[in-house]
Amino acid sequence: MLLPTHLLPLVISLLSLIMGYDEAELIFAGDAMQHSAQLDAARRPGGSYDYSGCFDSIAPLLNMADFAVVNLETPVGDPPYTGYPCFNAPESFAKALSDAGFDLMLTANNHTLDRRSKGLRRTISALDDSGIAHIGTYVNDSTRNETVPAIFNINGIHTAFLNYTYGTNGFTPSDDVVVNYIEKEQIRHDVQLARFNHADIVIVCIHWGDEYRLLPNSNQKELADWLEELGVDMVIGAHPHVIQPMELRPNRFHPDRNFFLVYSLGNFISNMRTPDTRGGAMASVRLLRSNDGIARIVEASYIPVFTIASDRQGSNYRVVEAEKVNIPVWRERAADFLKRARNIFDNHNINVPRKNAY
Repeated sequence: MLLPTHLLPLVISLLSLIMGYDEAELIFAGDAMQHSAQLDAARRPGGSYDYSGCFDSIAPLLNMADFAVVNLETPVGDPPYTGYPCFNAPESFAKALSDAGFDLMLTANNHTLDRRSKGLRRTISALDDSGIAHIGTYVNDSTRNETVPAIFNINGIHTAFLNYTYGTNGFTPSDDVVVNYIEKEQIRHDVQLARFNHADIVIVCIHWGDEYRLLPNSNQKELADWLEELGVDMVIGAHPHVIQPMELRPNRFHPDRNFFLVYSLGNFISNMRTPDTRGGAMASVRLLRSNDGIARIVEASYIPVFTIASDRQGSNYRVVEAEKVNIPVWRERAADFLKRARNIFDNHNINVPRKNAY
């Protein structure tokens, strides 16, 4: 049973203090992209790339959470660096995301093979060299078998993360590399393996849906229903590059658990320019292990974010909370994004309000 939203933070805090229950807050962000203009803004003399300032505004939110996840929607590695349609970004972009507070990066998306299998390998190597945890793509089957599911102990709550994509823009893996595609039997196996390995919470991060549509399509709904029946606790969607609705409700097939569904978080950082693609949302999810020993999702909320472009005087693209945009040239655009996003969230979200300001 879900408590009234305004009472949840107080109840959670009291329970964790009085009873010593396990409690954790997770944050999920949408698509971290690198278009050509972003690369130009970050390029410095001598060929280096500096992402200073990109995430300064958001970092405090990430660091107040216990675990943060972002969709890395570009290969990273060796030059040349390119934007759309075939992305490739410098390692310093991933490092800047990590330094801002992201603990896990998702690599199963439609751009993961933009530099083919060699680029996929180089991305994995770059993330490993920087000590950045990642899931969704693997150098071979053996590595996948050794690392899936990825289970993290987050404040005593063992949380499994899985990541899949609908496709890779027509490119196919070669040289033994593995991309997690949306294949039901493989997903079923991975979820069951996560439970076998004592995961308290199972999260599927999934690349799906139609680009630029603010509401989910029938395939997303069908797959979400299937994942709910499978016993997944959370489904976190990406790919449309715009926000789509979120739901927190009791699992219809497993009544002792709750189910959190995000159809799309939209863009986290990009140079996409339409009102809907300039921003996105971060989802904040609170977990609590109650006195029956079961860890559950007890609260979920969202934080609208917006990308401010470079001023062409040496500044980088920056992600900020959408309501806090104070630069006149961007304030109106942020307000337009917020108006459209709130219309979707207010009319379609279930038990997922705007997160209270810290």
